[in-house]
Amino acid sequence: MSEITRSIQELLSIDGSNGAAIVDIASGMALATGGNPAFDLDVAAAGNSNVVRAKLNTMRDLGVSTPIEDIMITLGDQYHLINVLASDSTEGLFIYLVLDKEKANLALARHKLKQVAKSVQV
Repeated sequence: MSEITRSIQELLSIDGSNGAAIVDIASGMALATGGNPAFDLDVAAAGNSNVVRAKLNTMRDLGVSTPIEDIMITLGDQYHLINVLASDSTEGLFIYLVLDKEKANLALARHKLKQVAKSVQV
């Protein structure tokens, strides 16, 4: 099993996880995905790359140089968490995690997401 596949499996082991992807910011293409097949992670990856690019551009325009810890989008029944990766081997990538709001513990999910983000290798 590749390292990137292992990272996806770790993300899917989080309580309430419905899907996860590791995504290239520039192209919006998912390098790896996993989870509920009814949720189109390729479309979600492409759309959320626009969100990440917009935030990074705004931060640049404002002169904010601290890294993004995470971006959270709260829907009626889901949390969508985005973690922008920043190591030498993962720069330009982000993790996208979809959680069922009723089943997930948001604090624990964010903690696990940070741990996985530190260990992702491409």
